[in-house]
Amino acid sequence: MRKPVPWVIAGLLLIIALTVFVMRTLPVPRTTARETPTTRETSTALPDDRREERLRMVELQIRARGVKDPRVLAAMEKVPRHEFVPADVLDEAYNDYPLPIGYGQTISQPYIVAVMTELLKLKPGDKALEIGTGSGYQAAILAEITDKVYSIEIIPQLAERARATLDRMGYHSVVTRHGDGYWGWQEHAPFDAIIVTAAPDHVPQPLLQQLADGGRMVIPVGPPGGYQSLWLITREGDEYRNFNWGGVRFVPLTRLE
Repeated sequence: MRKPVPWVIAGLLLIIALTVFVMRTLPVPRTTARETPTTRETSTALPDDRREERLRMVELQIRARGVKDPRVLAAMEKVPRHEFVPADVLDEAYNDYPLPIGYGQTISQPYIVAVMTELLKLKPGDKALEIGTGSGYQAAILAEITDKVYSIEIIPQLAERARATLDRMGYHSVVTRHGDGYWGWQEHAPFDAIIVTAAPDHVPQPLLQQLADGGRMVIPVGPPGGYQSLWLITREGDEYRNFNWGGVRFVPLTRLE
């Protein structure tokens, strides 16, 4: 057999050496995990074991009845209503009716909460005033849309309990106080939105005065113990435009003696 020429052997060795060098210097391919999109931090760190009930509530009781505002729907899907009701009605939290919360007061029907919130046309950054904190649920819904929420509750036990619940659920931005909501909250006026969750027999003048130009107020008005009309009042300069949404039934607006 013919022997290889020495320079051929040297060339082959050089090629092998270069190949090894290149393979060692090239970056090693790595498998990268697909990054999960970051979502806004939830207002509550508590486990949410009733989300499916809440989604059904929104789909069947709210969206199906014509509520369309995406911010309102998202808030209703997110806020755990069962955290705002007493233990003895916990199983009924997502049912289609109001529930008692003690002291003659109620947490409103989910659909009505959604309708009233939608009528406000609330936007991020708007300043909202709620008359009647109650359980704190409506304030939490508002707080999912804007971080400027003020709420007044006349019954001290409910005011204290709602504050504790809002804090426990992470809604620290909601400003609450005990007082007579008839007079509003002049210190923080004017408000872009005012929502009244109990029914006076007339529209309180202080609330009209504290409504910002272009602001909207949603309020049930009518005699105690019967049906009332839900009014949307929009301020336009020194004039007010009224729209009667329809019949509702709320507990009367409690006043300080």
